Amino acid sequence: MSLVLDTAAQDLLFREARTANAFSDEPVTEAQMQAIYDLVKFGPTAFNSTPLRVTLVRSPEARERLVQHLAEGNRAKTLAAPLVAVLSADNEFHEELPQLLPHFPQAKDLFFAERPAREQSSLVNAALQAAYFIVGIRAAGLAAGPMTGADFAGIQKEFLDDDHTPIMVVNIGKPAENAWFDRSPRLAFEDVVTTV
Repeated sequence: MSLVLDTAAQDLLFREARTANAFSDEPVTEAQMQAIYDLVKFGPTAFNSTPLRVTLVRSPEARERLVQHLAEGNRAKTLAAPLVAVLSADNEFHEELPQLLPHFPQAKDLFFAERPAREQSSLVNAALQAAYFIVGIRAAGLAAGPMTGADFAGIQKEFLDDDHTPIMVVNIGKPAENAWFDRSPRLAFEDVVTTV
């Protein structure tokens, strides 16, 4: 076998994991979310930047405000999920670079003085961190239901500010018995990988 990670862990994180569409009533605790973040914060990003921001939507009032901006097919499952997270990209992430990249603090002004450069880097690296976040949820024995079918301008206005760009909504919880659709096909290695 070419992988170091044992088969059970591979299955938990990838092979058996799928997008969850239904969850049990078991709550997702702050301790679980803290543990997930404390694991996934180590995922690599450019310049060690940390543009991902997570807004946990717990209260029924906030949940109602959120679902009005989701695609119709995503509303009921979001209302029923134990926890929902709005993931966004902080376009002012560069302010933290002197702390996060102490050996190269000038990167803040050298590469990210202009807003368009920050927005592009923020989006790419927050998307990377969002993927780590989903895998971290799985590592905690929970399931994730990531969704991009939403009015993100409305979500931004409802929950964020102009410096934060929403990129995804994720339902989180223990999967219910009927949580999964059948596994969809994936492309083969030779369809994706080219060696030059």
